[in-house]
Amino acid sequence: MSTEVWGEAEGKTINQYTLMNAQGMTVKLTNWGAGVTSIKVADRDGKIEDVVLGYDSWLEYYDDCCYTGPIVGRFGNRIGKGQFTIDGVEYQVTRNNGGANNDVNQLHGGKKGLHKRAWDSRVINNGVEMSYLSIDGEEGYPGNLNIKVTYTLNNDNELRLDYQATTDKKTPVNLTLHAYFNLSGDNKRDIEGQVLTIKADKTTPIDNLLIPTGELASVEGTIFDFRTAKAIGQDIRVKNTQLSYGGGMDTEYGGYDHNWVFSDWDKSLKHQATLYDPISGRYMDIITQEPAIQFYSGNFMDGSVKGRNGKPIKFRAGLALEPQHFPDSPNHKHFPNTILAPGETYTTSSIYKFGVK
Repeated sequence: MSTEVWGEAEGKTINQYTLMNAQGMTVKLTNWGAGVTSIKVADRDGKIEDVVLGYDSWLEYYDDCCYTGPIVGRFGNRIGKGQFTIDGVEYQVTRNNGGANNDVNQLHGGKKGLHKRAWDSRVINNGVEMSYLSIDGEEGYPGNLNIKVTYTLNNDNELRLDYQATTDKKTPVNLTLHAYFNLSGDNKRDIEGQVLTIKADKTTPIDNLLIPTGELASVEGTIFDFRTAKAIGQDIRVKNTQLSYGGGMDTEYGGYDHNWVFSDWDKSLKHQATLYDPISGRYMDIITQEPAIQFYSGNFMDGSVKGRNGKPIKFRAGLALEPQHFPDSPNHKHFPNTILAPGETYTTSSIYKFGVK
C-alpha cells in the first residue's frame, strides 16, 4: 500500500492510493469521487497492463465529463424527468441528461453527484475506506445520507467493493462503480472483439431517452441474449429499435446501454457476468449481490477526450458493466425497491475478479 498526495478540493486532501497483491496486480484509487484510476493485471504471457480507462493527473479527473472510474449516485443510472414521489411528497432532483439541452432526466446523481465530491478516506488492511455525507437537499434528494464504500484487494486478484449507507429521511439509493474496462490492456484495441457473458434472461426496455418503459422483456431469440458467451461486436450492428436508442457515434445502429435482470436474484453474492479478451487471455468475473447490471458499450466515445499519455479515447475504447438496481426504480413499483428509510442500512457488495485463460 502506498499513498500519493494529488491535490486539494472542497477543503480536503485528494490522494491516490495504490494497492498491490502477491500476484503483481495493482489497483489505484482516489478519494475524488471514491473512484478507481487504474487496474493493472497480467495477460496470459505475464505482461502487466492497465485494463481500465483513465488519466495521468488529478486535474483530469476533476474535469472529467464521462464518469471515468468513480462511484456514482445517490442514484446511479437514470431517473425519468428527475422526479419521484415518496409517501405522497413529490421530489424534483437536478436534471442533467436527455433532450437537446440535457435537461430532461437525471443521470448518475445529478450535475454534482457523488462522482464530483471529495470523500473522506482512510487506509485499512488490504484496502481503503471512503466515506461521504450527502446532505439533505443535495442535488434535490431528501435526507442526510451517510455513505461508506470500502475497497479491498486479495491475493486471488479479487477487487471487492462493500457499500453501506444510512439516512434520516426516506431517499432513493443505488450506488455502483462506473469504470470503463478494456481487457486488451493499455487501450490497444476496441472492445468489440471481447467476449461477454451476462447471466440474465430479461432486460428492461427503454424509450428514446433511455428511461425504462416498465416492461420486463425476455432476451430469448434477441440480440440482448448474452447467456451464452458472444463477442460484443457480433450483433451490435443489427437494425434494432432498442439498440438505436443507445445512440452515440454510430448514428445508424446505436449500441448497448441497457439494464439486464438476473432472474435468480436473492441478495446473495453470485457470479453474474464475465468479460473475456481472447487475444490477451484476460478475463474479469463480476460477482454481485445486485439484481441487475447495466452494460454500456462506449457508444459516445469519439476521440475528443484524451486519456493516459495523451492517447485519444476513441469509439468503443472501453465498456461499463455496472452492477446495480434498475434505472428509474422509484417510479416503477414492481421494480426492486431502492428507497432507504431511517433505521435501515443499505448494504451491497460486488467483486471484480481477474484472471487468464
